Amino acid sequence: MCTYDTIQKNYNRILKIVDGKNVRIVAVTKYYDENAIINAYRAGLRDFGESRALESVEKINKLDDEIRQKSTYHFIGHLQTNKVKHVVGFFDYIHSVDSLKVAKEIAKCAAEKGIVQKILIQVNVADEKSKFGIAPLQTDDLIKEISKLNSLKIEGLMNIAPLIDDEKELRKYFSQMRKLKERYGLKELSMGMSNDFKIALEEGATIIRLGRTLFKNS
Repeated sequence: MCTYDTIQKNYNRILKIVDGKNVRIVAVTKYYDENAIINAYRAGLRDFGESRALESVEKINKLDDEIRQKSTYHFIGHLQTNKVKHVVGFFDYIHSVDSLKVAKEIAKCAAEKGIVQKILIQVNVADEKSKFGIAPLQTDDLIKEISKLNSLKIEGLMNIAPLIDDEKELRKYFSQMRKLKERYGLKELSMGMSNDFKIALEEGATIIRLGRTLFKNS
């Protein structure tokens, strides 16, 4: 179990690194139960990230009204079209839109629920075959097509960087993401995880997604 004391200590350390930057810290709770969310909320976190549609809905519904109503939920996993109906409207942000097919299904479900769903487009700047996301050169066409859909709002871009120790390479990928965000005049840039969030912050991340560094003893 992730204790309150561990999360509070880690969160305070992360806040010192963030150093006043205007950035959302998303606590990635996909590997933890609702007690981890409760302890993270007590420690001051208000953004939570999940990647399994049905499991996360069940988990979040176990929380009390205060936590559910005062928190922001981010769907950060790959989203299949048959799971879209469970995610739309339940999550405030969907980070992982990587095709027009998925975007159309999200727009359809959002329209049926009478809401505007906030989304981010996932870009695979490193062209890793093991990861989802569109190629940077496809971003222009996808944004144009998605922008035609009602009930969707493109808030920004998302990226999962390669798991490497080469700071120069990581900085290059994050910098490419920042330039794409600026090119399209978008608000959010979701990039940086436990192993690389410091570099992502320096390169302009507005959302960082942290799991291990928040919930485990350092």
